[in-house]
Amino acid sequence: MAAGVHPGMTGSRARSVGVISDTHGRLRPEAVVALRGVDAIVHAGDIGTPDVLERLGAIAPVTAVRGNNDRGGWAEKLPSTQVLEIGGVLLYVLHDVKELGLDPRTAGFGAVISEVGASMMVGGNIRGQTRVLTTATVLETGKGNFDAAIALGLILLALCFALNLFLSHVQQRGQLKWPRLS
Repeated sequence: MAAGVHPGMTGSRARSVGVISDTHGRLRPEAVVALRGVDAIVHAGDIGTPDVLERLGAIAPVTAVRGNNDRGGWAEKLPSTQVLEIGGVLLYVLHDVKELGLDPRTAGFGAVISEVGASMMVGGNIRGQTRVLTTATVLETGKGNFDAAIALGLILLALCFALNLFLSHVQQRGQLKWPRLS
């Protein structure tokens, strides 16, 4: 599987990747502002119209996949999956993570980008520039740094426990009314 390589995005030159999906033919001004200054844009499907890709392309190079709502001749030209390399990291892009037919880690991908299914791997790790707690735990485990991985896992558990404790306290004080299922 050959990876597309964005010009100027190899080695240490990669800085930021903007991820967007579900534009459905509308590119909101807030999205344009948020994407300004990124080195590459990934659209994870449900684009809506080809002009959305043209407008995104004016901001940065775009890699896009076809979503389940993308129809017509222009959409048929889009692949359902893409593999690209940015900053020496392989990214696997698809619209629906439930259609992921491989183990990304075993296949050597640094991140999976998808819209449907909200993959936790979206955080990824590009040369240490972006790292979420779950990704950092997996990376440390992969390197054999089990002490660091366990410590990160414990931090994540502590954060979850603290949030749960706080919300339970608020709920018991009656400040937060949860809807009753009857």
